[in-house]
Amino acid sequence: MPRFSLVLFCAIAAISSFAADNQAPEGFVSLFNGKDLAGWKIPEGDNGHWKVVDGTIDYDAQSESKDKIKDLMSVPEFTNFTLQVDWRMKEAPYINPRVFYILPDGSEATDTTGKPLNMALPDCDSGIIVRGDVTYQVNIWCWPAGSGEMYGVRKNPKLSVEAHTGATPRTRADKPVGEWNHFEITCKDDKITVLLNGKLVIPEYAPPGLPAKGAVGLQHHGAMKDGKWTSPPALLQYKNIYIKELK
Repeated sequence: MPRFSLVLFCAIAAISSFAADNQAPEGFVSLFNGKDLAGWKIPEGDNGHWKVVDGTIDYDAQSESKDKIKDLMSVPEFTNFTLQVDWRMKEAPYINPRVFYILPDGSEATDTTGKPLNMALPDCDSGIIVRGDVTYQVNIWCWPAGSGEMYGVRKNPKLSVEAHTGATPRTRADKPVGEWNHFEITCKDDKITVLLNGKLVIPEYAPPGLPAKGAVGLQHHGAMKDGKWTSPPALLQYKNIYIKELK
């Protein structure tokens, strides 16, 4: 193929690929139009840290909002639904010194003396909030257990072992930092099911106290002091956010 034709072909392919983003498949409604944050509640005083870049919702984890909650939340609320979200970590610059080895029952491994086994690993942290409550966020992070868990449920000491187990990913399905991942999250009555990149990471599970209705959210995480991260930042991009309401 002549050089000019090859360049033209590649350009057309790239445009076609971009055009396919943020267009809802049949039966779904798009929550993000690829152009602006219409339909989303931006934290008051955020000052442009939640923004749109190249057809993605881009976050730098440095919201200037004085609110305790700096998450980006959808305006509409939902009850029963299937949600699809593409996401990727832009980078994981923070070395987290307290990454735990999470066991299948949701507990954290210890050494022979009972001391927690901590690992120091590069980390990034965010999550998809369902029904308006961050307790039930479907987590995004770099931990060996993989994304998809419900941290607020797994770590709640008042809940049963069964509840902790249900909130723990069955397998790690994450792609490397920088690559796109795909969540499919279904909320039906009191149950949640989570697929990550086509793999079932949370089988149908009823987390205690799950709200009946609420917004979809993208979680803020991370803090900085003197120009350095002091916790894992949510350096994320999101696109192709589609929802289908269920009866």
